[in-house]
Amino acid sequence: MTIGINTSPLAGKVKGAKVTARQVKDRLDKELIGNVSLRVLPTARPDAWEVQGRGELALAILVEQMRREGFELTVGKPQVVTRTIDGKIHEPMEHMTIDVPEEYLGGVTQLMAARKGRMTNMANHGTGWVRMEFIVPARGLIGFRTRFLTDTRGAGIAASISEGYEPWAGDIESTAPTDR
Repeated sequence: MTIGINTSPLAGKVKGAKVTARQVKDRLDKELIGNVSLRVLPTARPDAWEVQGRGELALAILVEQMRREGFELTVGKPQVVTRTIDGKIHEPMEHMTIDVPEEYLGGVTQLMAARKGRMTNMANHGTGWVRMEFIVPARGLIGFRTRFLTDTRGAGIAASISEGYEPWAGDIESTAPTDR
């Protein structure tokens, strides 16, 4: 995700706000000392940096900590880090295990299919719950949990673990919430 200085017309209106590029860069450098899972890379703009970390949560925690410390930031949407292997773009994949009540089976399957998830296993043990396993691009999981919990009315359980890299799965349709 890209983190930069606040470029809005209201930047610096709060007394004591930290708004300069030097202050933001110093804070990111300070974070690198104690947080080994982060990488901060320069961008084409001198007032913005690409921050790489282990998932949405780690990046969200960093941004929230900086906000509470008085930093005013512009934050880009999270993106996955791809690799080029044998001249082809590969993306990180996740092995996702989902447990849901049977009534939500169709909705969850559609949700995962829209995110390029491939079902590898499904088990129904007659208890009213279904366990499904998917291989899904990591970028398909950005914003997934909120939608998943909404669709299952909080009853669904999902866990994922890294599965390695596979060739780019193609475009993923917009995952923005829709009117129901």
